[in-house]
Amino acid sequence: MMATSAKASLAGKSLVTRRRNAPVARRASSRRIAAPVRVANSAVLIKGGTVVTHDEERAADVLCVDGLIQAVGTNLDAPSDARVIDADGLLVMPGGIDPHTHMELPFMGTTASEDFFTGTSAAAAGGTTSIIDFVIPAPQQNLLEAYHTWRGWAEKSACDYSFHVAVTWWDESVSEDMGTLTREHGVNSFKHFMAVC
Repeated sequence: MMATSAKASLAGKSLVTRRRNAPVARRASSRRIAAPVRVANSAVLIKGGTVVTHDEERAADVLCVDGLIQAVGTNLDAPSDARVIDADGLLVMPGGIDPHTHMELPFMGTTASEDFFTGTSAAAAGGTTSIIDFVIPAPQQNLLEAYHTWRGWAEKSACDYSFHVAVTWWDESVSEDMGTLTREHGVNSFKHFMAVC
């Protein structure tokens, strides 16, 4: 069930890959490559592939509407204007999640080389469709302020994202900010640094 090469990120939610034992064209110009699909108000039908989930592998079609998987099965009813992708001989798999990234991270006078656009574009090209990036406040910086900074940077992301928020210092305002981030912004992951220098 190993795949040998990624073919395309589809609707930000699935990845079509060639099976190890499927015939492979010898020249790059004759390879079948599906173009990425990230268009709102559109339908995509991936036909004839082998759908791989966490617990099974089966022949099925996948219908995506407005960038979300709507149905997996055979003989699916798709809108007449749906883009059809022939996945015969290919695996159709969910995209990966990278749970530990540092896009645009400022650190000791430098900044990470990947911003949210370049880093997530590279991730999507390799089949990762979601990241969880670290919001790391500057010393004594308000957690909400740092969170909003990262949200601004992430607006150019090419894939789905979420955040871990680092707790780099402590007082009652940090506790209050954690509650606000959880209740109002959906943050449910915090990293607390316990080392003392």
